[in-house]
Amino acid sequence: MKIDAKVIAEAALGLLDEVGLDGLTMRKVAAALDVQAPALYWHVKNKRELLDVMAQRVFVTAVDGVEAPRRGEDWQDWVMALAGRLRRSMLRYRDGAKVLAGTYVSDEAMWRTVELTLRTLEDVGFALVDAQRVFPILLHYTVGFVIEEQAQSGAEYADGNPYDRARLEQAVDAERYPRTARMVAELFDADADAEFEHGLRVILAGILATRTVSEPS
Repeated sequence: MKIDAKVIAEAALGLLDEVGLDGLTMRKVAAALDVQAPALYWHVKNKRELLDVMAQRVFVTAVDGVEAPRRGEDWQDWVMALAGRLRRSMLRYRDGAKVLAGTYVSDEAMWRTVELTLRTLEDVGFALVDAQRVFPILLHYTVGFVIEEQAQSGAEYADGNPYDRARLEQAVDAERYPRTARMVAELFDADADAEFEHGLRVILAGILATRTVSEPS
C-alpha cells in the first residue's frame, strides 16, 4: 500500500476508538500501517502535523457533496445543515472534536465551503464584514458543543464516568442549589440533536440582530 498523508490520517482516525487522542502516537499509527515510524515522517513531521491531516479528513468528509442552497431553501436551514454535517463527522470518532479543535486545515474543500457560505449570506443581504464572521462562529460553536458532548462518555476517567447521572445528582446539594440540581437532571433527559439545533438558532438570532444590512447596488 502506498503511504501518503490521507492514508496516515485514516489509519490514525481508525485508532481513536481504541487509544483516544492522548494515547495516539506516531509509533502506533506506523504499526497500524505495518511500516516503521520513520516512513511516516516523509508525510507528517510530528504529531502536530498528524492532527492537522486527521482534522482535514474529518472536515473533508463532512462537507463532501455540499452545494449552494436549493431554490427556495432558507439560508438558516442551509447553514444549520452544514453545521450538522460537521458535528456528525466528528462524532464518528472518539475525541473527534478534539482532533479538529485548534488544527490547521488547508484544503480545497475548506475554501469551497467558506466561499459557498459567504455567497449564500451575501445573497440574502449580509454585508461582507458580517458574512465573514458567520462561518468561524458556527465552526467554533459546533466544535465546542461536540467536545462537551463527547466528554460525557467519561472515556478518559479510570475511576468511572463522573458524568454519570447518579454521581452528578449526588454531587449537587439539591437543598442548597435546587435550580442547579434540576438543570443537571434535565440535561440527562435532553435530546442532544435538539439541544444542538437550539443553540444554533440562538446564535443565528444573535447574528441577525447584530448584522449590518448591505445597501442594494
